[in-house]
Amino acid sequence: MNIKSEISVDKVRQDAEDNYRNGYFCCEALMAAIVDNFEMDVPREVIAMSSGMAVGAGKSGCMCGALNGGIMALGMVFGRTEQKGPKDPKVVKCMELTHELHDYFREANGKHSNCCRVLTREFDMGAGEHKEQCIRFTGIAAKKVAEIIVREKGLKNLDKE
Repeated sequence: MNIKSEISVDKVRQDAEDNYRNGYFCCEALMAAIVDNFEMDVPREVIAMSSGMAVGAGKSGCMCGALNGGIMALGMVFGRTEQKGPKDPKVVKCMELTHELHDYFREANGKHSNCCRVLTREFDMGAGEHKEQCIRFTGIAAKKVAEIIVREKGLKNLDKE
């Protein structure tokens, strides 16, 4: 997969947040920001693949859609397409990076949880009060995914000049 060699990690975060504000759910917003900013040569259907992961996987309230999107994005970049068993270095590395994102997200959201239901429990979901918090969580996850990709692929972070 070809990806852009110079990235503004801060722009990835902003674009993910704007994507959510403009009509995507968290997972879709993150995927679109990663695909677009890294100029990935992948079909737009990778964004559609994430649609069902929103609001804790189909409105079930389970794992946060922003984290789900981040995991999907890491899998898209670092995952495998061949059956090589559980010790395949490619899948081992992908799982390590996913674990890093998971742990980071738990700490960074201030609630030490990855559960959509827990993260939004004080909000009336029907009233839309949760949206700003979820936009922020989407940005947090998108930025961390971008940082991981930049670090692991040896890309240039334009924000560090």
